[in-house]
Amino acid sequence: MNNYVLYSIVMLVAGIGIPVMATLNGGLGAKLQSPTLAATILFFVGLVCALAYLLLTEGLPGRVYQPDTPIYYYFGGFFVLFYILTITWIAPRFGISNAIAFVLLGQLIAMSLIDHFGLMGAQQFSIDSQRLAGLVCMVFGVFLVLNKATPGTN
Repeated sequence: MNNYVLYSIVMLVAGIGIPVMATLNGGLGAKLQSPTLAATILFFVGLVCALAYLLLTEGLPGRVYQPDTPIYYYFGGFFVLFYILTITWIAPRFGISNAIAFVLLGQLIAMSLIDHFGLMGAQQFSIDSQRLAGLVCMVFGVFLVLNKATPGTN
């Protein structure tokens, strides 16, 4: 199996995990009556799993900071935290499909800008007419799958 197929499958599974995680954490936040506590528990479980994987695969790191690494590379955790807190709070009120559809729309916009301008050291891929047509179709698709019903009234 070539890398393209393998990477595609792995990322498909990761994509499947996003609404599953949102549903689970949204439910936990509702049961605990605290989206913030649910997010904290999620991060704790994630930290334990990540540390176990790190220790099993690479051992203790020698250092966590490289002098030539831009400091903003370390701020990815802020965006994860923002996503987890917002999806945990909003998804039970707005619906999983609605919440994830707008997350997907945000991802489409961000990926296009990051790729087109090669932002933050990413490989640069210009938006051509074919890619723009694909993005328009994806954006249209996001709006087609939105659930217009008020949660709990279906």
